Amino acid sequence: MGEAAISTQIIRARVTDQARVWVSAVTIPLLLLAPAFWNGYPLLQWDTGGYLARWYEGYLVPSRSTVFGLYLHYGEDSGFWLDLGIQALATLWILQLTLRVFGMARPWRLLGVSLALILTTALPWLASMLLTDIFAGLAVLSLYLLVLHGDRISAVEKFALFAFTAFAAATHSATLGVLFGLCCLGWIARLLLPGRFDISCLVGGTLTIAAGALMLLAANFALSGQWAWTPGGTGVAFGRMLQDGIVARYLRDHCPQARLKLCPYRDELPATADAFLWGDSMFNTLGRFKGMDDEMGFIVTHSLAEYPLWQAEAALAATAQQLADVATGEGSSDWIPHTYGIIERYIPAQTKPMQAARQQHWGLDFAPVNWIHVPVALGSMLAVFGLFAAAIWRRRLDDLGLLAATVSFALLGNAFICGVISGPHDRYGARMVWVATLTVMIAAFRQFDDDNEVEEDSLPLREEIQHA
Repeated sequence: MGEAAISTQIIRARVTDQARVWVSAVTIPLLLLAPAFWNGYPLLQWDTGGYLARWYEGYLVPSRSTVFGLYLHYGEDSGFWLDLGIQALATLWILQLTLRVFGMARPWRLLGVSLALILTTALPWLASMLLTDIFAGLAVLSLYLLVLHGDRISAVEKFALFAFTAFAAATHSATLGVLFGLCCLGWIARLLLPGRFDISCLVGGTLTIAAGALMLLAANFALSGQWAWTPGGTGVAFGRMLQDGIVARYLRDHCPQARLKLCPYRDELPATADAFLWGDSMFNTLGRFKGMDDEMGFIVTHSLAEYPLWQAEAALAATAQQLADVATGEGSSDWIPHTYGIIERYIPAQTKPMQAARQQHWGLDFAPVNWIHVPVALGSMLAVFGLFAAAIWRRRLDDLGLLAATVSFALLGNAFICGVISGPHDRYGARMVWVATLTVMIAAFRQFDDDNEVEEDSLPLREEIQHA
């Protein structure tokens, strides 16, 4: 082959690769935001209003991160499309970085994997929604890359992953809890697998948790003037215990001697935590979190001590139920007057486009979507647990085995934290389980891809180029 022909072939290959890169870079974010484009407005959820209000109300409320509230506030002038753009591009970035460290960086692979995730998981709905959930799964991948593949990424990428993971940790306490648990497991694994974990990378990953916590404390101080953690932990835990019947039992055992505010209502407690905390219940009459926080904390602490076996059984059942609750769309297809009211009150310029969206006209029906999403999610979860178990059985924790281990522990940690503290919800499972589907696809590529043949086929051309 002549030198001119070789040069032409090289140029043609480079142009083709560049075209594929641009097609992927443009197509994937647009498809990730397809639900929002179809809706005509970013998707909203019941909790969205609480985050939006943080900038305007200037005080802390349970389970609503001021960091995420600020993030939404800076996207208001764009109709929140800036926020969705950031979420889509962050998803694209972390997906391609994950595939790259597994030697699957070709644009057509990135496009294929992304399309599969978009069609079979909650990922595009998470990316299209004004909610913290998109950052939960991305943060697990980001921490995995930072801790276990720091030697394969550049210094700039490490810094970006550090900042992203810290921000994600600050957006939701459950996300911070999952990441903290993974870091603790990383330090334990370093003792069991000497030489497998670079201590500088593990330190860097751990410091993201500290940075996220400081970020949240600083944002809380900036908006409320208080150096305080986001409130609500005991109240949410109380709601789960109420739902399990533990609160009613405690009140029956101790009222009226305990003289608790809830004693007169011990036979009228709602059946669910959501009905108690967010519905029209005696919780409102008794002053909500401000009036009930001390009493709820007292009941939580003492019921843990008095009914330890019941608490353990309830925690195990809640964790198992949370693992099974993975349907897409919870809290998005219902009427959400609180979020609508916050937008109308504080961001009136967004009222008209918000009200015109399909979501506000009962245009969202997730039943057909979940015919696909739920079996894919459950199957992916079982497959990831199987991959992790197989790696342990073979005593071979390679990069795929460590990814399966990371995702398995993230799923279990997420189920435990969310199920035990908040009570099982589909939303909590859907925001994390798509990472299991990604892991299964990477494993499938590893098993069935014909990379070796492709590489061997290209050797003669490489040798000829070098010779020329």
